[in-house]
Amino acid sequence: RNRLCLHRKRAGRKNCPAPSRTGEREIRELSFLEAYPDWVCFLSLFALASGEKNRYNDKKGGGMMELRIAVCDDAEEDRTYVSGLVKDWAAQAGHQAEITAFSSAESFLFRYAEESDYDILLLDIEMGAMDGVTMAKELRKSNDTVQIIFITGYSDYISEGYEVAALHYLMKPVKEEKLRSVLDRAAEKITKNERVLHFESGGEMVRVPIYQIRYADVLGNYVTVHARTDVTVKMTLGELEKQLDECFYRVGRSALVNLTQISRVTKTEIRLSDGTAIPLPRGAYEGVNRAIINMR
Repeated sequence: RNRLCLHRKRAGRKNCPAPSRTGEREIRELSFLEAYPDWVCFLSLFALASGEKNRYNDKKGGGMMELRIAVCDDAEEDRTYVSGLVKDWAAQAGHQAEITAFSSAESFLFRYAEESDYDILLLDIEMGAMDGVTMAKELRKSNDTVQIIFITGYSDYISEGYEVAALHYLMKPVKEEKLRSVLDRAAEKITKNERVLHFESGGEMVRVPIYQIRYADVLGNYVTVHARTDVTVKMTLGELEKQLDECFYRVGRSALVNLTQISRVTKTEIRLSDGTAIPLPRGAYEGVNRAIINMR
């Protein structure tokens, strides 16, 4: 019989700095050229079994987290202002945060090629040679977990956030209260990304991080979960839905869709960022869009 278990994934990161005694870390100014993509590193299943401590000390109702946060803006005044707000938020929330400021998209990507374990990225859109949206698309090629928060003086770019699953857009000048709220959401999503589903399929246990699930569909008595690899298990779509969170939306009787993976919605279909088209039942268009808006 197929069973579904929910566990926490302990995600290890390379080059993870030692905790600061003060609960905060120094803000550094970096400026480099050239950019190279890199893969995000996670612990192996062996490390999971060994019980290595998770750097996200998730407790019910909140808890201390060690976070690596990048602020990327070509305007020095804005960089300094936003970095200061982030530092204050981390201190008041009880998180240990290493906050690094970058003056260009290129300088961030250069550092990212060596250290890819950033958790939150506050990214200006209007920059020099490489704009923030282009940089975010490059980043998403190898990293689908970092929480991207766009900072912009214009609302014209908001529609482009679908492609990179941006958490939120903050309009300049950034308001402290709004930034705190968005950072709280980012921390919550990071914790949720640690969640893992275990499926018993084909005589073996298959481990699927929830954030990797793009969608799930049903055929007869079987559900296929489409993640980095497809897993088919004997269960109902309703049973799977109970194990997921508000990022997943039920599309009629036949599918569950990860809202963060949606790039476009029409009257007849949902188009995912990987090009997958999921038929949209009649009358479901407004419900999907409302779910996307509420999630953001």
